[in-house]
Amino acid sequence: MTVGRGRFITVEGIEGAGKSSNLEFIKQLLEAAGKEVLFTREPGGTPLGEEVRNLLLGHRHTGMADDTELLLMFAARAENLEQKIRPALDAGIWVLCDRFTDASYAYQGGGRGIDMRRIQMLEEWTQGDLRPDLTVLLDLPVEVGLERAGKRSEPDRFEKEEIRFFESVRQAYLQIAWDQAERVKLVDASSPLYEVQARIREVFDDYIQSAS
Repeated sequence: MTVGRGRFITVEGIEGAGKSSNLEFIKQLLEAAGKEVLFTREPGGTPLGEEVRNLLLGHRHTGMADDTELLLMFAARAENLEQKIRPALDAGIWVLCDRFTDASYAYQGGGRGIDMRRIQMLEEWTQGDLRPDLTVLLDLPVEVGLERAGKRSEPDRFEKEEIRFFESVRQAYLQIAWDQAERVKLVDASSPLYEVQARIREVFDDYIQSAS
C-alpha cells in the first residue's frame, strides 16, 4: 500500500499566547483522529538546532546582528527540515511544529525590520516548495501576552525587547493571516482557555475531515 504524504501543521503567536498548552491539545486531537504525529519546534527540533536555539534565546550574545539572527534561524530550520520534517511527511506522518517561517517574517521582518524579500529568498532556498498545510495563529494584545509570559519564567533574549517590537511582530503576523487566510486560521488567544480550545477544535474538525 502506498503511504500518502503527511500534513504539515504549524502554530504561531507572540509571547504569552499559550502555544505550549494548545500544542499539546492539538497533538491530542490529531492522535484521537488516528494520525501519527511528530512534534518539533523552531528554533530547535534537532541536536544542532537546539544548540542554535540556546544561542538565539540566551543572553550571551545580546548584541547579535539582525542578519546573524535571521541566518541562524534558517540554519536551524534547514537542519530540522532535513533531519525530521521532510522524512516524517514522506512517511505519512503528520508534523506539528511550534513556529516556522511565519515567525521569521514576523520577528525578523516585522520586529527587526529586515526586508521581507530577503526572508523570502531564504525561505525559497531552504524549503523549496514546502509550506505548512495549516497554520494556527494564536493572537492576543501584546500587553496581555507579555504579562502572561512574565509570570511563566525568566525572560529570554527576545522577551526583553520593548513593547513596540512586539507590536510590530503582532502586526506582521496579522498581515500574514490576512494575506493567506486559506492556510492561516486566526484564534483569539485572549479568551479563556476553554473558549480558545473550542475554536481550535472547530478548526481541526473541519481540517481533518477535508484532509481525509
